[in-house]
Amino acid sequence: MTDGTPDDPWQLTTAPGSSAYTMHRDGELLVCRVGSTKLTYLARAVDDLHAWLVERADWVDLGAADEKKDAAPGTVEAFGRDPGNPVGGWYGQRNGYRGRFGMYLPPLLERLGLVELTHDPRNNRVRAI
Repeated sequence: MTDGTPDDPWQLTTAPGSSAYTMHRDGELLVCRVGSTKLTYLARAVDDLHAWLVERADWVDLGAADEKKDAAPGTVEAFGRDPGNPVGGWYGQRNGYRGRFGMYLPPLLERLGLVELTHDPRNNRVRAI
């Protein structure tokens, strides 16, 4: 198993299994590479999202959406940009690429053994273990 460093990133797949990507920790950031696209999220998102899911104590829709689209209320994506979350807004750090929190973070949490994640063609959900 990889350890999530730049030299040995986590090899991940989106919940529906349609896209492969890598993620690694770089200081206070998680660096996500999808093809040639680089997205960055605050690394504390792993602990904050897990804590939020533990509070929910049930399945939560992923609700992945681009930055320019509204996130469905109550979804992982909405949490990732909510002014009421622990960082006061976006976990995504690269302007124009701050969305898709609900697509790329849950598979990492699953890999780390923190959540259960469905793997259906659409409308996937996650819950804390």
